[in-house]
Amino acid sequence: MPINVGMVSLGCSKNLVDSERMLYKIRKRGYQLVTDPAKANIVIINTCGFIQSAKEEAIETILELARLKEEGTVRKLVVSGCLAERYKEQIAEEFPEVDAVVGIGSDDEIIDVLDRVLANERVVEFKDKCSLGLTGKRIISTLPFYSYLKIAEGCSNCCSYCAIPMIRGKFRSVPMEKVIEEAQWLADNGVTELVVIAQDSTRYGEDLYGKSKLPELLRELCKIGSLKWIRVLYCYPERITDELIDVIASENKIVKYLDIPIQHSDEKILKAMNRKGSEQELRALFEKLRSKIPGITLRTTLITGFPTETEEQFNSMAEFVNDIQFERLGCFPYSQEEGTKAAQMPDQVDEEVRNHRSEIIMQQQQLVSEKKNNAMIGSTVQAVVEGFDQWAECYFGRTKADAPDIDGKIFFSSAKKLKCGEYVMVKVNESLDYDLMGEVIDESAE
Repeated sequence: MPINVGMVSLGCSKNLVDSERMLYKIRKRGYQLVTDPAKANIVIINTCGFIQSAKEEAIETILELARLKEEGTVRKLVVSGCLAERYKEQIAEEFPEVDAVVGIGSDDEIIDVLDRVLANERVVEFKDKCSLGLTGKRIISTLPFYSYLKIAEGCSNCCSYCAIPMIRGKFRSVPMEKVIEEAQWLADNGVTELVVIAQDSTRYGEDLYGKSKLPELLRELCKIGSLKWIRVLYCYPERITDELIDVIASENKIVKYLDIPIQHSDEKILKAMNRKGSEQELRALFEKLRSKIPGITLRTTLITGFPTETEEQFNSMAEFVNDIQFERLGCFPYSQEEGTKAAQMPDQVDEEVRNHRSEIIMQQQQLVSEKKNNAMIGSTVQAVVEGFDQWAECYFGRTKADAPDIDGKIFFSSAKKLKCGEYVMVKVNESLDYDLMGEVIDESAE
C-alpha cells in the first residue's frame, strides 16, 4: 500500500511556494498525497516563526497533530519551516513526539528525511539556510487559476523588529530567465493570475545585476500570452522608482494594485525601525502613485506600539492614515521578538497599549473601507470566479483590487453557470464593510 503524506503549510505565501516544491518531490518519489492530515501516515508541518501569533499557531498545530499521532491515526510527524529554523533543537526537545525537526536548508532533501523517519530514525538537522534552492518544480495548491511566483529568497533590509534575515538569510534573487521559465510553466498549466512575491520585491535583481530589475521582469512576464492579471506584492516605498510606476501604469496585464508595507509614518520611529523615509516622502509617493496610475488600489501594513512610540506619534500616524485613505490596510501590534535589535530597546510599550492602538487603526480603516465600497455601487468591475457559496446561493470571487487570502471578496449572482477561474463583468449593487455584492451583466469578460 502507498504511504499517505499530508502537508500543513502555515504562514505566508512565500512559505507556501516552499511547501509546493516539497510536495512535488514527495509525489515524484511515489508517496500518495492527501489533503486531510487525519488520513495521512506522515504529516509535514511547514511552520511560520515570524511573530508571536504565528509561533502560537504553529505550536497549536503541532500539538493538534501530535494528538492524532497518539491516537494512532498519524505514524510520523515532521516539523520544517521558519519555526524549526529559528528555534532548532529547542523544538526537538520540547516536542519529543515529533519525529523530525529540520530547517529550511533541508527542504530540498525532504525525501531523505521521510525515508529516515520511516526507518524509525529521529532526524534533527539544520543545514545552511542559503542551501535552499531558489527554483524547482511545484504542485499548485492554490485555486488552479492563480499562483504565487517567488522571485527572491531571504531579506537584507534588517529592519530592527524583524527576525526574517536571521531565519531566512540574506536576500537572493532568482535569475530572471528562471523566473520567466517558471511563470511560463505556470501559465501552461492553467494559471491566469500571477502574484509576484518576495520579502522585498522592489529589491529584485540588485544582488545579481547591480540594480533593481523588477520593471524589466514585469515587462517580460506581460509577454506571456495566456496570463490575464499580474499582481505585485511587498514593494518598499523608497525603492518604488519612476520606471516601475511607468511599467505598472502602461502594462494592461499588471493590475493597478500595490502592497507597500510602510509600518509607520513618523520619521523617528522609522529610523528606529531601521527603515528609510519620512511622512513627507510617503505623502509625496502616494500622491504620485494616484496621479500616475489612476484608480490604483493602495495597500499597506502598519505596526503600533513600537518601542518609544508616544501617544503623539501614534496619533500622528492615525491622522496620516486617515488622510491617505488607503483602499486596503492591515495593522498589527508590535511583537517583541528575541534576537532582534528592537527587542533590546528601552521604553517598550505596554502590550495592552499596543493592542488598543492597533484596534483604533483598524476601526478607523473599517469606516474608510465602508465609504470606498459604497462609492463602488452602480459601477461595473471585472471579477474572477473562485467558487459558489451554497449558503448564500451565489458565486464569489475577487476583483483586481483584491489579492488572494488577504483582501475582501465580491459576491454575485449569474443567470448562467460559471466555472472557477472564469473572468466576468459584475455590476455592483450592494456593499459590505470589506466586501461587495452584485450581478453578472456580461459573461464574456475574457
